[in-house]
Amino acid sequence: MLCSFVFATARYPTAGSDSGRKPTPSLILVTPSSGPLSKSFMTAPPPHVQQAPTVSPSAGHVPGRKFFVWTDHDITRDQLRILLITWATWTLGAMDTMIYSLVLTPALKDLLQAAHPGETISTGLIGWYGGIIFSTFLMGWAVGGVFLASLADYVGRRRILMLSIALVAGSTALAALSQSWWHLAAVRFVTGVGIGGLWAAGAALVAEVWPEHSRSRAAGFLQSAWGFGFFLAAALNLLVKGFGWRGCFAIGIFTLGSAWLIARYIHDSGRWNKIHAAEQRAQSSPHVRIASLFSEPYRRATWTGTGLAFVAVFGLWGATNWTPSLIQALPDVAPLEPAVTATYVSYAVMVLNVGALVGYFSFGLLADRFGRKPTFALMCGGSLLLIPATFSFPHSYGVALALLPILGFFTKGVFGGFPLYFPELYPTRLRSTGAGFCYNAGRIVASSSPFLTGALVSTFGSFGLAASAVAAIYVAGLVILPFAIETKNRPLSD
Repeated sequence: MLCSFVFATARYPTAGSDSGRKPTPSLILVTPSSGPLSKSFMTAPPPHVQQAPTVSPSAGHVPGRKFFVWTDHDITRDQLRILLITWATWTLGAMDTMIYSLVLTPALKDLLQAAHPGETISTGLIGWYGGIIFSTFLMGWAVGGVFLASLADYVGRRRILMLSIALVAGSTALAALSQSWWHLAAVRFVTGVGIGGLWAAGAALVAEVWPEHSRSRAAGFLQSAWGFGFFLAAALNLLVKGFGWRGCFAIGIFTLGSAWLIARYIHDSGRWNKIHAAEQRAQSSPHVRIASLFSEPYRRATWTGTGLAFVAVFGLWGATNWTPSLIQALPDVAPLEPAVTATYVSYAVMVLNVGALVGYFSFGLLADRFGRKPTFALMCGGSLLLIPATFSFPHSYGVALALLPILGFFTKGVFGGFPLYFPELYPTRLRSTGAGFCYNAGRIVASSSPFLTGALVSTFGSFGLAASAVAAIYVAGLVILPFAIETKNRPLSD
């Protein structure tokens, strides 16, 4: 199902380089396929081939009904294949990430009730332990995002993608066996480690294989995997709600299938292979790479990039990702049966991610037209306003559904800029390390945001008021932006 989106390119010959050739006008179409991807499209290059293969002039379009005209430049099938498989892998990772948010309340009710039989499990207690587990997950994400990202510059993007998705799949499935809240926290830490490595290696790989003129669109499409993954998690929650929260976690094992796709069809970029050969001769190490991020001329990029990601992550996990709990606490939803509540929550998450998808795709277009920094400012300002508007008042379910897409556009859409912006800040030898560090190092501090929200829920007795207080963090984003580096129209550095 995840691979039902295929791409077609116009029939033009292409150069052997994966990113340095001149663009030739054509159409790239995303089409809904009626079956598996064609053998010719998915055929991997021989192991010794490190750069994109040449497509002959006689190569035809991938068959399918036109669904979305995505760009106006010629892209090789190898580039499309790498983007599509990385997107599918991110989608499955996003699904496993979102499962916990969807089942947080019923899972913790069961686990805490088992630990405290006969006691009433309050909303404040669920918020407290739920925040601890959220924070643990984000700490794992930070660890994976920094150290696995650095290893991706050292051993290759492909290997780290396979390792990361294996960690995500295995730990999500193990969560179904949790017998206490700290069991659940432990496996979610491992899930976070995998997600961190998955993002950094994937963002670096796609940035390196895609040409300059369409990299922003590729980055926006790649980040849209998170919206589709959250959609998928919500849909599966509806399908398996009869099996309870353990059934939702058990689905995570199927994520492991994408590791085979990576092993079979993805190779490291020509850029990385060239730089890696030189780095081997110099006997560089991951430790040296991380230290280099704070030397000139990268210090400013590292600090401002990390600050922007910190703000976005703090706001998302401290407010927006509590949406399922907010919906469950609404006056017209709280009295309903658990199965009915699960349906309402799933629809709310889907609507939230409609706005997120629009935000992901829009970021690249806006950034190309107005610049990276103005677009980040738009997203931070919108988030600052929309979180209180959505969470502060005890809306009806219908009003919440109307506000959630707008909220998703800003608070989730800002993440569409990171796979575009962070790889542009660093050369190839530091690209995965730098992008991973910026995106994830701030999570060590931002991991306190769910814990803070949980504590505020205990104080205020309301998910809505707690999340609204957390929204003030976006002011910090607006303060950081004047010091950030503008990368519009700047070519990717080798």
